[in-house]
Amino acid sequence: MKSKSLLAVAGMLFFCENFVYADDFIVYSPYVTKGQSEIELRASNQMDNQASINGTESFQSSISHAWTSWWKPEIYIASYNRIPGENLKQAGYEFENTFQLTPEGKYFADTGFLLSYAYKSQQGIPSTLEFGPLFERHDNRFDERVNFIWEKEIGRNADNKYALRTDASLTYYVNREVSPGIEMYLRPADHSYQIGPVLTGEMLSGYKGSEIEYRIGVVLGINKSAPNETVLGSLEYEFF
Repeated sequence: MKSKSLLAVAGMLFFCENFVYADDFIVYSPYVTKGQSEIELRASNQMDNQASINGTESFQSSISHAWTSWWKPEIYIASYNRIPGENLKQAGYEFENTFQLTPEGKYFADTGFLLSYAYKSQQGIPSTLEFGPLFERHDNRFDERVNFIWEKEIGRNADNKYALRTDASLTYYVNREVSPGIEMYLRPADHSYQIGPVLTGEMLSGYKGSEIEYRIGVVLGINKSAPNETVLGSLEYEFF
């Protein structure tokens, strides 16, 4: 068991037949640091030769604070989407919770749990509940993350299906400022399977106990229904 990679486990669900409608491009970490606050900005842009996909954009901003060593609530104060041929529209609001379940380094993989409620402000689109385990493992300079996230529509116009998406990443630590890697997003309901390079890192902000983390990358479609390219990025300010 210890010789297996978390990414290999994620790959086992590649052909899982489920339905998911998420537009997030993020691989969550299970770690919670008591007393730490965060301000985060995320964005993605899809490029494709199909007019119905090309130019699809998503923007989110959130704030969070870890009240304990095991619980970090996060509020998405702004979330906007744009589909081709339409203007940018507010997607809604989200209340997200990360729970760290195991001490770092004690087991084969460090484990957490994500629980989130997303209110959709656009008429006719049901709100959603998301939940699932988060895993992370350090192996010398390599860092692996895998998320298994189920989604359930709730409220008016909701269906009765539970949907699964699998997100995973592998990065290699060069130094504090630079860690190249890859990210993988498996979304069967959208018939979308994507993988591609990312660059992550963190920089001291000049204030004691605070830092800025960045992530930029592009994931490529590896099947016909997936967008040819999705450019993604995030910027996060962490402080005490």
